[in-house]
This record gives sequence, structure tokens and C-alpha cells, in this order.
Amino acid sequence: MVFRPDDHVVKLKDYVKKNLKKGYAEDALRWALIKQKESRTLVEKAVELAKKEIAQETPKKELKVEKPKVEFVGPIEKKRGFFAKLFGK
Repeated sequence: MVFRPDDHVVKLKDYVKKNLKKGYAEDALRWALIKQKESRTLVEKAVELAKKEIAQETPKKELKVEKPKVEFVGPIEKKRGFFAKLFGK
């Protein structure tokens, strides 16, 4: 059996994807793989591929924008200040 780097990247991608879905932090997964003597470039490539696949699988939600409700309450009375009340104006 011939070892191909692409096969290894796919395995790393699957590992990263599975653990990202479980809720592990992206940086924690990176460093765990690097500490296991994985190549940094292969790890970075695997993380990017995993993030792309997750983004494609996630359904996009439509933003629903509602118009604000405006109610008419009546005429607005002008407040009189302290001195206007004091001098009766």
C-alpha cells in the first residue's frame, strides 16, 4: 500500500470535523494534532477543509426583518419648566 499525503489529510479533516461538531475549540484541536507530531501544514489544511465542509452542511437561515409598530397616542403636551410654573406663564 502506497501512502499518499491526501489520504492523511482526509483522515485529519474527518477527525477535526467530528471534534468541532462536538464543541472542541479549533486551536485545541490544532495543538493536539501538532503535539502528536503531525505536520503543521497538513493540520492547517485539514482544519480549513473541515471548516469548509461544516459551512456547506449548515443550512443558511433567512433573516426576518419586522417593521416596528407605531401607535398614535395623542397630542404631546409641552412640559413647562420650573420658572414657568412659578410665574404662571
